[in-house]
Amino acid sequence: MLAGTGLAALMSAAALADAPAPLRLSQIGFEAGGHKRAILVSDAATPLSWQIVDASGAVLADGETMPFGADESSGQSVHQIDFSGALEAGEGYRLIVNAYESRSFAVTERPWQDLARDALNLFHQNRAGIAIEERHVERPDLARPAAHENEVLTCFSGEDTAGNHWAGCDHSLDVTGGWYDAGDHGKYVVNSGITVWTLLDAYTRFGAAYGDGTLPIAEAGNGVNDLLDEIRWNLDFMLAMQIPEGVTMDLPVGPLTSREDLVFTPTDVSGMAHHKAHNEVWTPLPYAPHTDDVPRYLYPPSTAATLNLAASAAIGARAWADVDADYASRALNAAIRAYDAALANPDIYTPGTFDGGGGYGDNDVSDEFYWAAAELYAATGEQRYLDDLRASPHFLGAPGVEGSPTGSIAWPSVGALGTITLATVETGLSEAERETARANLVTAADAYIAVRDSEGYAIPFGPGDYVWGSTSNLLNRAVILSLAHEITGEARYREAVVDAMDYILGRNALDQSYVSGYGARPMRNPHHRFWAHAADPAFPKPPAGILSGGPNNQNMSDPIAQTMRGTCAPQACWADHIDSYAMNEVAINWNAPLFWVAGWLDAE
Repeated sequence: MLAGTGLAALMSAAALADAPAPLRLSQIGFEAGGHKRAILVSDAATPLSWQIVDASGAVLADGETMPFGADESSGQSVHQIDFSGALEAGEGYRLIVNAYESRSFAVTERPWQDLARDALNLFHQNRAGIAIEERHVERPDLARPAAHENEVLTCFSGEDTAGNHWAGCDHSLDVTGGWYDAGDHGKYVVNSGITVWTLLDAYTRFGAAYGDGTLPIAEAGNGVNDLLDEIRWNLDFMLAMQIPEGVTMDLPVGPLTSREDLVFTPTDVSGMAHHKAHNEVWTPLPYAPHTDDVPRYLYPPSTAATLNLAASAAIGARAWADVDADYASRALNAAIRAYDAALANPDIYTPGTFDGGGGYGDNDVSDEFYWAAAELYAATGEQRYLDDLRASPHFLGAPGVEGSPTGSIAWPSVGALGTITLATVETGLSEAERETARANLVTAADAYIAVRDSEGYAIPFGPGDYVWGSTSNLLNRAVILSLAHEITGEARYREAVVDAMDYILGRNALDQSYVSGYGARPMRNPHHRFWAHAADPAFPKPPAGILSGGPNNQNMSDPIAQTMRGTCAPQACWADHIDSYAMNEVAINWNAPLFWVAGWLDAE
């Protein structure tokens, strides 16, 4: 009886520890002397008294909550608690509000350091074409043999899912390497573009922290910055996706008014980039990449993919100029060829009618043209790119700026990346134009702060923003806020960055850390074919530092999300389930801003 009682008590304690708590705060703690905010779920209409106590119970700070009331995004009534100030570094702190007591939390000088490094390790572990060795991962079960080695592919031919017949091509490309994009084993040029840009931009800001030998990667010790080595693994893949000279393919040209009955036109595609490379059909869960024997193909080129290659290779040319001049020259030549090819073929889109991989369709490439021109202008200083920039509707634009079509940063919306480059890189742009770019980024940041101040959970994200990959979209807004802090020096922008990161790490409607391995309630069951322990115990659990796509109430297409349709507030439409690809997949373009923001906060 005693043993049974003890077991029941332990089980109850474990369940309690894993249950959502009324007090919501970052589950990895806070920065000494930095911004600190918590949220209490409570219907109380008047302020409540709060205290911060240390491990001994001594009161270190006190105050009153700020009732916010009903919050549309979370579907909850909440109070906000700001306890910013000079708490000394230490552990065992607790926040107490009436009968509610938070989990204990720590205050440290660098709370985001480990997170940045773990977030970056996703890329090494998602590499194709190389063995993932035990010495480079946190647990032995995460190691695996090389997958998709010597990957020489030709083009898909035959009928697509809409009944269109594709003629294929006469060439093959060696596209070995690169990163698997997400939960599947596909490799995509479009999504690679924003990912490579984000990591290379991080390199320009705080890349010195990732010098040779600092990261657990295969190239450590080669004399090159480890962050650059990791990026090159995928940039090499992107360069390999460029089509040789003299190639003609039958492609649909112009706006895609229908997915069916496509009209094909012989097109010179020299210098364009194939949109993607992936399996002929969707593979099941779980499915280790090194066991994958499903036929794989190159899929037709697109203007969007070609411009992603142009932009990525151009910023790569700048990054490698003083590291490997030959590689920088190769990248720049590829960027120029790609840009010219996109100008020659400005309206070739992907119809999204192929089985086995994500579509990444984008029928408005004006922002990609602007972004690519900005990167090529920064790399070459040539007048023709500046002329194209000034003619673009996105010129110097930023999210939320009146008259600008430039939207918030995401893989199909990359105009702001061009403006960031023009605002922060020395070019031949006039000082007045650079100042306009900087001012527009600050205006965008101000708009995000206004949203934050209208939200119960105090984040720069409104009730209509919870789409597929919402966590990464929030972190991309944090990138803009970070840049506003750099431009102005004003602390309020950095505080808003911390607010966004605190949401990711538990200060949200579900009391959920959306990062594996971090917090009392971390994400555990991502939609991923190898980190698939939830589907088969023979497969590994995810490594630490992997970001879930997060709440999504606008595309509830997977079987788990479908059961939640119409029943959850926007911020609560999420489940930690391996079958939920719409809410709990992981992806390279999601972990990239997690690394950027965590690394930026740590460097600050």
